Amino acid sequence: MIARHWRGLVKRDRVDAYVEHLHSQTLPQLVQLAGFRDASIQRRELPQGVEFLVITVWDSLDAIRSFAGADAESAVVPEKAREMMIEYDHRARHYEVVD
Repeated sequence: MIARHWRGLVKRDRVDAYVEHLHSQTLPQLVQLAGFRDASIQRRELPQGVEFLVITVWDSLDAIRSFAGADAESAVVPEKAREMMIEYDHRARHYEVVD
């Protein structure tokens, strides 16, 4: 299994909207993809905004490509979500799940 890590820094006044976007748009789309296993959303307060770390778990890099495209490390950030961000990773990081 492969864990995909991506982070974004969200504007303080858009935090609730971003969480709603994840729950109503992103996660429902992911659960429909073959090879998607799980997702975890973590957050922490920073002086400039609220940082989110989104970790998704997949069967393989091929399964991730069904989501991200041929370049598996390319971040998938819809325009609606980008508008809520101060900054975000343009590249995701992948880790082999050991345990």
